[in-house]
Amino acid sequence: MAAAASNPPDVSPAEGGARLALVGDWTLAASRRLEDKSQQIVDLGKRREFVTIDLSGVSHLDTAGAWLINRARRNLAGERVGVALEHARPEHGIMLEEAAYRDFEAPAPRRVPVVVQLLADLGRAVADGLGEFYRGVSFLGEFMAAMAYVATHPRHFRLTSLVVHMEAIGLRSAPIIILINILVGGIVAQQGIFQLLRFGASSYTVSLIGILVLRELGVLLTSIMIAGRSGSAITAEIGSMKMREEIDALRVMGLDPIEVLIAPRVLALVISLPILTFIADIAALFGGMLVSWGYGGISPAAFLSLLKEAIALHTFLVGVIKAPFMALVIGLIAAMDGLATQGSAESLGRQVTSSVVKSIFMVIVLDGLFAIFFAAIDY
Repeated sequence: MAAAASNPPDVSPAEGGARLALVGDWTLAASRRLEDKSQQIVDLGKRREFVTIDLSGVSHLDTAGAWLINRARRNLAGERVGVALEHARPEHGIMLEEAAYRDFEAPAPRRVPVVVQLLADLGRAVADGLGEFYRGVSFLGEFMAAMAYVATHPRHFRLTSLVVHMEAIGLRSAPIIILINILVGGIVAQQGIFQLLRFGASSYTVSLIGILVLRELGVLLTSIMIAGRSGSAITAEIGSMKMREEIDALRVMGLDPIEVLIAPRVLALVISLPILTFIADIAALFGGMLVSWGYGGISPAAFLSLLKEAIALHTFLVGVIKAPFMALVIGLIAAMDGLATQGSAESLGRQVTSSVVKSIFMVIVLDGLFAIFFAAIDY
């Protein structure tokens, strides 16, 4: 059966079956026609009890042709038709043996009980969390070692980079921080007045606003905003450098990426976040004062007088003390996920998302730990 031929294999009767004579080149160059010829072998043979395939007329045979012949043999065997090969050259016989046909069926899915699957997912999540915690502690150690080196070698301190990042993180974040906290302060004031007015204690709204904003909301909202705005930017910047092999280039030049790239960004966060927290506190109190004046009839003078009685210096310090620690956590997570970026845009997007989610989660966990600590020392 030549490659260009269109007629089916020669069929001759045999005792108890039929003989199919194949001729021509059974090679990859004629694979489209050979597909039809292979199907013709099956169609002609499954009407018999036994089929003999004569290969004496096959001039050239490669793995594609051998695979098609073997597939026809397998299909005939599936129809309960006996198949035998005759007059195959030695080299063709080796080819047919090595290019054996087999089905590539997907294994049947293994059914696992739902409870077992849930427990397995939970265990995997816990193991991944412990791995991330270990990586974080290790990265913190590297960062502190780099900072100790910079402290002992002041010439390596990159002041210009620090100022640039303080502008990007602190100064450019101030407008949105102010707006968000004015709105939140106003919402807290409105809800406080609405609920406490039933008991004739609307004046206590000032205490609610002062303590809640200064101790919790100011630093928490600011940290979440910075994690979403600046933390994601740090991850994207470092991840892009990792993708373009700029970090590898720094190492080749003998420079430490943590010292050059990460230390200025983390220090800028640690310095800027307490300042932004102070601005957020003032903005939230201002928003609460406006709503108290318009909604609850508490004048600004009365608001300030009640606020002075409700809060003390330590109320303000509780929020400010938290800020550097939250900034450190945000910076380290953002940098660590940036360095974990692989060589694709999908990996970069995944790491940026992971950075924001983990930063917000750790900020809330840290705030809870500080709340327990300050309650334990009665501060």
